[in-house]
Amino acid sequence: MLTLTLIYTYQYRLRPTTEQKLVLNDWLRICRYWYNRQLGERFDWWEQNRTYTDSCPLVCHLPELKDKPDYYNQKKQLPIIKQDLVSVGWSKELLDFTVVPSQTLQEVCKRVKLAFNRYISGDKNGKRSGKPRFKNQARFRSMVFEGAKLHSCSVGGKFLYLSLPKLGVIKARYHRVLPDGAVLKQAQLIKKADGWYINLRLEDKTIPNFATEINPTWENSIGMDAVLHENDYLATSEGFKLPSLKSFRNSQSKLARISRRKSSKKKGSKARRKLAKKEAKIHQQVARARKDHAYNIAHQLLRTGKTIFFYEKLNLKGLTKRNNPKQDELGRYLPNGQSRKSGLSLSWNDAAFAQFFSILGYIAEKAHRPRRGFLGVRTEQEAGAKAIEVNPAYTSQLLSYKDEFVFTECSIREYWDEELNLLIDRDINSSINLKRRGLDLFPRIKRRKGNPVVTKSATNITLKEVLLVHQLWATQKPA
Repeated sequence: MLTLTLIYTYQYRLRPTTEQKLVLNDWLRICRYWYNRQLGERFDWWEQNRTYTDSCPLVCHLPELKDKPDYYNQKKQLPIIKQDLVSVGWSKELLDFTVVPSQTLQEVCKRVKLAFNRYISGDKNGKRSGKPRFKNQARFRSMVFEGAKLHSCSVGGKFLYLSLPKLGVIKARYHRVLPDGAVLKQAQLIKKADGWYINLRLEDKTIPNFATEINPTWENSIGMDAVLHENDYLATSEGFKLPSLKSFRNSQSKLARISRRKSSKKKGSKARRKLAKKEAKIHQQVARARKDHAYNIAHQLLRTGKTIFFYEKLNLKGLTKRNNPKQDELGRYLPNGQSRKSGLSLSWNDAAFAQFFSILGYIAEKAHRPRRGFLGVRTEQEAGAKAIEVNPAYTSQLLSYKDEFVFTECSIREYWDEELNLLIDRDINSSINLKRRGLDLFPRIKRRKGNPVVTKSATNITLKEVLLVHQLWATQKPA
């Protein structure tokens, strides 16, 4: 049987001693200075060696080109820098580069290279990012270590001990069993608002390849519609809805209160730093609650036994974009509805559908197998599923059991069918249409004279199954 080579990351919370915390903070300060110094050298080269479009090389004097800073010649500076202490220009702080592992400093060079390449030439898809910024204490929070080793595990399996270069043995909270057969390739230390964490990047070559082609059918697939209405998060084609969390909305007033208090304090004061740390912890709680909610919803969907998950392709960038300004003939700005759009954009960002669909695809596609860790055998069930995005055009307007456009406005949330004596929910209807779209059973629609018209229908093929779902929702709908 063929095997797969998987690279994945496990994160644990570190329990360093006071001396180790001081050392890690000192190393992080040196890495941050080294990052900003390399970035400054690259910016200085571009500033000193560029030619403006309005200058003539025949008349104007062009300076002699200097060696362009790149990954290799900047990395070659490290042996020279380590010969003596480095003085920071504005603070006169002395930094000793010899105390930091050499491969950690080299990884900082690689980080600068990638950031600058994305700015100049873009990523593999040709998408360019913004100009790299100099990192302050809040923006540079991680270090990468090569040569880290798993040392041992405490009695009872409560803590895991790791060995890091030039730091020695450090303790981590062992809440998740490491799989047997995985090899530790790299370790990344991250400083967050509530302490230090470590990411263990593992490589496993012993996983069997159970990859099989899944043919989507009506029985093994499910459609999902992003609702974002009141307390609903998702509507499914099985006739049930999943609740939303609104983690940021619930903490918004508390965050605003702390932010006002922080802005009133003097910059650099102890009181302002204390409030900033408190604000960061609340943001961390919001992000963790949102991520935990996404995992819980994804596992709840997997427990339905479905193997194909159809979800709508959302243009989240367009949904959260600011409205274009409006001006009258005199140049005065007119109301453009941005105040209402701001609240809607905040709700879209709080729902984090992009993160949820990414987590759902990850959980659905990974194949589990029984593994033996430090604490013995841990059996996990196999889940071979797939999440597919589909085009949501007209899925929220057309009735799923009749070729009729009913939900033409967002204010129409329900529709009473007098012929069938059946109450149709807008979101459940849309999720069924997404499932039909994924199964290529959605009718073909063209616009004629500005109105959508069904030209080729396949509604009768799934009429019975669709009506059963609507009847199930009508009987189980909460009062």
